[in-house]
Amino acid sequence: MLTLALSTLRARKGAFVGAFVALMCAAALVTACGALLDTGLRGKIPTERYAGTPVLVTADQELHWTKVKKGKTKEKSKPLTERAWLDADPALLKKLAEVPGVRDVVAELTFPAHVLTPKGSLAEGASWGHSWESAPLTPFALRDGRAPAAADEIVVDAGAGLRTGAKVTVQSTGLPTVYRVVGVAAPAGRDALPRQSTLFFSAEEARRLAGHPGQASVLGLLASPGVATSAVQRGAVEALSGTSLKVRSGDGRGPVEFIDADKARVSLISLGGAMGGTSLLVALLVVAGTFALSIQQRARELALLRAIGATPRQLRRMVGREALVVGLLAGVPGALAGLFLARWMHGRFVDVGALPDTLELTLSAFPPIAAVLATLLAAWGAARVSARRPARVRPTEGLAEAALTPGRPGLGRVVAGVLAAVGYVVLVLVLSGLETDAAATPVTFLSVILAAGAIALLGPPIAKSAALVLGRVARRLSPAAGFLAAQNTRANAQRVAAVVTPLSLAVAMASTILFTQTTSSHAAGEQAVSGTKAPYVLAASGPGVPSAVAAAVRESVPGATATEVIRTTVRIGQDKFPAQGVSSRGLPRTLDPEVTSGTLATMNDGTAALSDLAARTRNAQVGDRVTVTLGDGVKKDLKVSAIYERGLGFGDLLLPHQLVAAHVDNPLSSSVLMAGAPSEQELTTALGAFPAVHVLDRADVEAARRTQDGTQAQVNHVAMGLIIAFTGIAVVNTLVMATSARRREFALLRMIGTTGRQLRAMLRWETLTVSLLAIVLGTTVAYATLTAYSLGMTGTATPYAPPLTYLSVVATATALAFLSTALPARAARRGAAVGPGGSE
Repeated sequence: MLTLALSTLRARKGAFVGAFVALMCAAALVTACGALLDTGLRGKIPTERYAGTPVLVTADQELHWTKVKKGKTKEKSKPLTERAWLDADPALLKKLAEVPGVRDVVAELTFPAHVLTPKGSLAEGASWGHSWESAPLTPFALRDGRAPAAADEIVVDAGAGLRTGAKVTVQSTGLPTVYRVVGVAAPAGRDALPRQSTLFFSAEEARRLAGHPGQASVLGLLASPGVATSAVQRGAVEALSGTSLKVRSGDGRGPVEFIDADKARVSLISLGGAMGGTSLLVALLVVAGTFALSIQQRARELALLRAIGATPRQLRRMVGREALVVGLLAGVPGALAGLFLARWMHGRFVDVGALPDTLELTLSAFPPIAAVLATLLAAWGAARVSARRPARVRPTEGLAEAALTPGRPGLGRVVAGVLAAVGYVVLVLVLSGLETDAAATPVTFLSVILAAGAIALLGPPIAKSAALVLGRVARRLSPAAGFLAAQNTRANAQRVAAVVTPLSLAVAMASTILFTQTTSSHAAGEQAVSGTKAPYVLAASGPGVPSAVAAAVRESVPGATATEVIRTTVRIGQDKFPAQGVSSRGLPRTLDPEVTSGTLATMNDGTAALSDLAARTRNAQVGDRVTVTLGDGVKKDLKVSAIYERGLGFGDLLLPHQLVAAHVDNPLSSSVLMAGAPSEQELTTALGAFPAVHVLDRADVEAARRTQDGTQAQVNHVAMGLIIAFTGIAVVNTLVMATSARRREFALLRMIGTTGRQLRAMLRWETLTVSLLAIVLGTTVAYATLTAYSLGMTGTATPYAPPLTYLSVVATATALAFLSTALPARAARRGAAVGPGGSE
């Protein structure tokens, strides 16, 4: 059978080109998603700031809890969203200094510090301030000048381009302050660290700016000459036994330095898993359809093999081995291409800000091997399933079926299609009750794939029904060509169904991916616009707006209300929620999150307001107390003062501004909402001492929000756009296969007198019928899915789909269908026999 399979492949290369293309694209897509997932699990985070420090002592940067399920107890943990600081008391420092082999213990302070210019921050990326005492951790050495001694002195890295003696304005955690550059330092062999700018302050000034008295972000253990890192690490672990402090060395230092990269691991694991699962299911559906069409086109050949004595088992084995050979030939180059695709995707995620560049892409052998195995399994399974009917029928019946049009689909296929349709309905009902993206996203895309599976299984009767309706229109508008198109569509319903499935999947998947994003962002924007009562917003071109700005405006502008806003992520129990820290004085004048219970007027430092979602999730009511875990892991017991509806626009918790600012890495406000100011000019005058802060009106704020939504949309488009591209390739692939195999049919039509013009018109009507059917089915699936998604996420059954975007999806699908039919049809007609009408 293997020899026969290889002979078939050599003799019928064209019949397997479609399957080869589908499998190669599937392998590339699975490899790329697997590489992203592998990066989330094992991606390396480089060490820069602590390159000269062999061992670090840090606070526990994870939140831990115990989960009991089915009598089994599991320890769960998630990384904190902000840096957790540790108590650097003298007793701890002394204990660590007494560890054998430790030469010195250095307490590190890390806080945002940016040199400001008239255009904003001098540094394009991260810029951090430290105490000069911690310079040995890299180590940094002076190239010019001296160490800072006074409170108004700093040392900058050589990459800043500043000289000793220059005076610069630095925006750190408080007021913008003028400092004098007294030194320029650099790590060995370069001017600055690759991914961050560094400013050094005097010890006292650094402690003031850090805002964590008696605490340190990290303790660095410097080893004595000749002492191994492992020995220092073991000694530190023993010294800290019984505490929650962690000892890091080697590659474990990178996550301590780049907390955002460590947080990104979790997001990348979720993203890679969702993409990988979705792409694998799409690949299985596409590959199964491609092989089904290929087997259908070989019906005469398989029937002849049965007639000359081949058993059903031999036929299935031959087809299965053909598929394995094609799968191997396609899987290997596809998997290699997937590695380049993964590198491109990682770069795009970094470019749009979805991933920090400190989480380096991991390329290993595991994703390509898994992709090749998955490709082989998909090919073998699809081929075996597709070959069941040709192998099962009797030889004489097989020859008769090959000569005539296929009959009705089998009972098993119909039952499976009905079950898939019922499963889709169930998933849509489940989706309508899911209120978070994390829960809704996998269900959303799984439901679309399940609907596409139902269309594939029930395609022949759907195609015949559509042909009855559209055939009448075609016959009226074009009697000869319309009649031929209608008859062909009805007679070859299985072929039409094989073409409709990927095309409808492309429309449904593209619409769902595009419009889930627009639906959620539009609802959030509507809530934010409706609930923001402030006519002006203060924003900064630097790292944020200091609290002194709000105080200055309140003093300078009589009757003005300033609400400071700082964003963070918190947890109540194990549930994670976006939150905003807001100053409570005059809050009802600037914000209206549509309170349904309680009031914002009573908010104070010991209270919190919850969205409906957060309140339902935690079963909380006004007056109840909830324990909120802040970004750095500190837990606070707060009283619920209000419950509001507009959680999409304002986050699921409104917390006291000072409370949030004390537990985030950057305590500066992202914005300040202004109400009661007579004019924009008066506000601008009041901000004279803060040149980096500017006034925005409602139109400017809306434009900034749309820009932010566009950035998030780019992330989703990159993440799922490849799946759309894969379904597009599948559409082209299937149409080319279906059209190219009709050479005999075109020849017969020409021989009985059909003109070339009539033949081309017939193909146009057929393609239009297929396109309309696929667009209707895909749109119906997408609309039902999006309605359920919108109902769960926004509370209203009205998804937001920009008409021009939808029309572009429809136009693209239609163009693919016509191009993929016209070009191979022209080649097939040229090879067909010429009938009585002469040449074209």
